[in-house]
Amino acid sequence: MAWGANETSSSCPRPFGRSVLNTKSGASAKPDSEQIRAGRKCLRGSTTIIVHSCGLSHQSPWDMGCRGMTLNSVPLRSASLKPIRASLGASLQRHKRNWVWNQFFVLEEYTGDDPLYVGKLHSDVDKGEGKVKYVLTGEGATSIFTIDENTGDIHATKRLDREEQAYYTLRAQARDRATNLPVEPESEFVIKVQDINDNEPKFLDGPYNAQVPEMSPVGTSVVEVKATDADDPTYGNSARVVYSILEGQPYFSVEPKTGIVRTALPNMDREARDQYLLVIQAKDMVGQMGGLSGTTSVTVMLTDVNDNPPRFSRKSYQFAVPESLPVASVVAKIKALDSDIGPNAEMDYRIIEGDGLGVFRVAPDKDTQEGVITLQKNLDFETKSSYTLKIEASNRNIDPRFLSQGPFSDTAMVRLTVENVDEPPIFSSPLSNMVVSEAAKVGTIIGTVSALDPDSTNSPIRYSIDRNTDLERFFNIESTTGVISTAKPLDREANAVHNITILATESLDPSQVGKGVALISVMDINDNAPVFAIEYETFLCENVGPGQVIETVSAVDKDEPPSGHRFFFSLTAETAGNMNFTLRDNKDNTASVLTKRSGFQRREQAMYRLPVLIVDSGSPALSSTNTLSIRVCDCDPNGTPQSCGTEAFMLSAGLSTGALIAILACIITLLVLVLLIVTMRRRKKEPLILDEDRDVRENIVRYDDEGGGEEDTEAFDMVALRNLNIVRDSKSRRDVTPEVPTLYCSRPPPYKITPDNGIFREFIWDRLKDADVDPSAPPYDSLQTYAFEGSGSVAESLSSLDSLSTDSEQNYDYLSDWGPRFRKLADLYGHGDSSNIFSS
Repeated sequence: MAWGANETSSSCPRPFGRSVLNTKSGASAKPDSEQIRAGRKCLRGSTTIIVHSCGLSHQSPWDMGCRGMTLNSVPLRSASLKPIRASLGASLQRHKRNWVWNQFFVLEEYTGDDPLYVGKLHSDVDKGEGKVKYVLTGEGATSIFTIDENTGDIHATKRLDREEQAYYTLRAQARDRATNLPVEPESEFVIKVQDINDNEPKFLDGPYNAQVPEMSPVGTSVVEVKATDADDPTYGNSARVVYSILEGQPYFSVEPKTGIVRTALPNMDREARDQYLLVIQAKDMVGQMGGLSGTTSVTVMLTDVNDNPPRFSRKSYQFAVPESLPVASVVAKIKALDSDIGPNAEMDYRIIEGDGLGVFRVAPDKDTQEGVITLQKNLDFETKSSYTLKIEASNRNIDPRFLSQGPFSDTAMVRLTVENVDEPPIFSSPLSNMVVSEAAKVGTIIGTVSALDPDSTNSPIRYSIDRNTDLERFFNIESTTGVISTAKPLDREANAVHNITILATESLDPSQVGKGVALISVMDINDNAPVFAIEYETFLCENVGPGQVIETVSAVDKDEPPSGHRFFFSLTAETAGNMNFTLRDNKDNTASVLTKRSGFQRREQAMYRLPVLIVDSGSPALSSTNTLSIRVCDCDPNGTPQSCGTEAFMLSAGLSTGALIAILACIITLLVLVLLIVTMRRRKKEPLILDEDRDVRENIVRYDDEGGGEEDTEAFDMVALRNLNIVRDSKSRRDVTPEVPTLYCSRPPPYKITPDNGIFREFIWDRLKDADVDPSAPPYDSLQTYAFEGSGSVAESLSSLDSLSTDSEQNYDYLSDWGPRFRKLADLYGHGDSSNIFSS
């Protein structure tokens, strides 16, 4: 089977790789005048032919090996092809194959209406009888590429883009039309998409920003731009890009092949112009006509270098300074201008000449780069009224490349005029140190202060004390002379040093006030007696022996003698000869207390008080008597006190430990008895029969008592009037005498049971039955009381139950107004028929 590419025209030369010769195996065509291109030669007729034998690699469709052979004077006829084929050797032998393959080429971006013809497939088995059909499979088969199953012609039905896919691998097979069986093995071939210049160069990293120092020499590299072209770089010039500058000349240039942007002019000054906008173009086809192009922008910033010296705007400055200006205050500010920026504009200022050296100083302000002149010493108009300074401003960072342009510094003259102001008085000594004895009497002169008016007026001065610094008014000052004296007795122990402020005021201008300080130290005298350093608590063991140290005492004194304290310890004359203790002075401002005997008994005496006399070494010497309390304790074998203190005092009263335990046991027993009584009384008050809540005959509640409280709901045991049905249903129990007071004060007469009072007779009879069956009832012959309502009640008792059958002077109609809970009681004591009392 042979293959063929697009037919060619007779023009010559033709591009490399395009074809060539359309032939078929076994054909009798006469290609005498057809062109065969091999290498770079285009030959006609019977002349020298360079034949290439090319075959596809199994690994890559583009990995083809070609070998060439030169044939001389061979006519291009089919008969002449046999010796040519024979002379090519084994490389052109078909080895019983019916397919002859190579690759096909098709141009991308075809926009015609008809499908694009790619090539033709033919098998030697196909005799043109229509028994063979051609089948195409692989990448893009049927969707992009179609094959005429009768003729083997391949067409592209869609527009191809090499940048999306550069080649397609397909498989072709010749099949028997009747049986659909392959007549030859399936073979693979490649369709390569040939590139056209359809993509412009693009700057993937643009736009660009770059910096270059000002005053850079010509050719200084600024930035490198890079454009890429999606076309095939191996085919033609479609991807060969050259660079050019469209905007930014004549300041910058770009290398055509590398895209490196460089400076094109020298001495570009940032102070004149600090930014440039360049437009760079990249054009393919090596910049030829018809090539595609793309552009990008490059913003170039000129960075600063120190190429400008500082310059003062004026050569001389003049300022006025008040003589009262405090030291370290700002006098004036001057500034030298520098066109540079950042570190290149930083300046230093210094005074190089003038009569103000030492009086003024100048320093740069880091933020504003100004020279700040400050005052170093106090000014006095009367002494000097003007100063002249020569100040230099110089760059801190100098670039040696520009030293030839001159010194990077400038100078200016500054004249300072001192203004006269009315100044407050000035003390001859701002701080006066004085001393006074603690024993000084009131009115004692301590010292004198002095102040003068520095102005030419020489106003008289009046002195006073700032009482905020002498709140207790210990001192006075004479207003005209400044003499300070004591106004109260002084106590060094309360305040050893007095720091007072003295005010000096001009008589002619009271607003002018000067201040001075007098530091008065109070000298100590021996006016405090020594005392114990702490309050000692001394314990003495009963088993102590004679001569044993039981305490070491020390003393303190509020006074501060110049040579230090020296204390002398001894027992008072009254106790010096006691038989229990003695005192030994240790000569180091301490003393030791020792026992003189043994056999101390806590029960005999639990506490001893030992007076100790302490004398200081002052002049005159002062003394005090201090009492040392010594407790006798029961100690363990190690000498540690076990029991002493309060127990010792209690034992002296004659109470032993056993007695204390007995008393404590009695107290606990009494508490337990009280708790039991309270508990029994609470249980006794609890009702033994739980009636229904709605039985209004259970309780009598007082409603006419103002004030409220627990008394309003106190329950009354209505034993005699209880519902008999409820009682019968309840468990048998012993009647309880009610403890709650009744409503009325009249004392109840004894009950009278008359023959016509059947209700009460029945009530008593029922109670008797209950008592007979009650296991807890008293013996049968015991007296049973049922109408007892208690005694000593605040309201005493209800009226006699037999008042229903007798006349009564009481009027109980108001009970009907108390509500439904008192309806039964109102019926009981009302004037109605007694037969309706228990009806409901």
